[in-house]
Amino acid sequence: MTRRAFIQTGLGLGLLAHMPLKAASRLHWQNTNFTGLGTTLSIRAAHEDAATLDAALAEARQVVARIEDQMSLFRATSAIQRLNRDGVLHKPPSDLLRVLELSQHMASQSHGAFDVTVQPLWALYADAQKQGRLPTAAQIQATRQLVGWQHMHVSPERIEFAKPAMRITLNGIAQGYASDLVREQLQRAGVPHALINAGEWSSLGQAQGRRDWVLGIADPHKAGHLVARLRMAGLCVATSADDQCAFSEDHVHHHILDPETGYSPSDVSSVTVVAKTCTQADALTKVLFVGGYANALHLARAWHVEALVVHKDGRWKATPELSRQVTA
Repeated sequence: MTRRAFIQTGLGLGLLAHMPLKAASRLHWQNTNFTGLGTTLSIRAAHEDAATLDAALAEARQVVARIEDQMSLFRATSAIQRLNRDGVLHKPPSDLLRVLELSQHMASQSHGAFDVTVQPLWALYADAQKQGRLPTAAQIQATRQLVGWQHMHVSPERIEFAKPAMRITLNGIAQGYASDLVREQLQRAGVPHALINAGEWSSLGQAQGRRDWVLGIADPHKAGHLVARLRMAGLCVATSADDQCAFSEDHVHHHILDPETGYSPSDVSSVTVVAKTCTQADALTKVLFVGGYANALHLARAWHVEALVVHKDGRWKATPELSRQVTA
């Protein structure tokens, strides 16, 4: 299962809004699906003028393409791939610089729970998986020496690693950043209603112009089942789960790695974060994951966000405000 498949769209659910049906009927609705940032992305949007809507959606796809050119690990010529290859990148492009500045701030504030320099650990697990095994404790310990946000210099002049063989991944924040930029672009274009999946989820206005946008939070333990349905209420939603990219069949070892230990957190199956920006929501799913099930809601309160956390045994809990947004 891909990470983007985890949150399922529930169009048409929610409470009726007080918008006249006549006004809603004048809207032109359009769906666009495209590939970017390693997955299939989608936007459903509306505008009174079909040509304006077409142009806005075309520009939205260009926004994602720009982010992919800078931050994709799937493109050999991307800026991040050149940084990982050479260990230094002079005059970094503005979006990459901004995301790395945000990442370094998040790393500092989370005491290293969020750390984009974990890429060597991910590569270690991926290489071992190809050989039908897990990495040894000695390999994990040795690779951990290449991880540490403090060993990366970030400035408008250059981004540089202090240690040879360091690597970064922005897969834990770039999708959220792209979602924020797409939402801002659609707002500038005057699009009043949209559901945006540019890696993480955000929305404008209402579904069909008259009811809440609702997302189904998929159960990581049961394919096709939902943990809950969530009214978006104009906020941003991000989810990370242990079934999205697993290195072992039991999902004990997966793509979310604790930078301090080199292993995946042991008691959490998924984390959904609802925040004002997708960039923050995306990054904080990893912070809460690493923090563990018992501490997750405390961390959510400290970061002033809402969260829903699913335990390995299937039970789940949510912050009070998010519980009130959940619908049957």
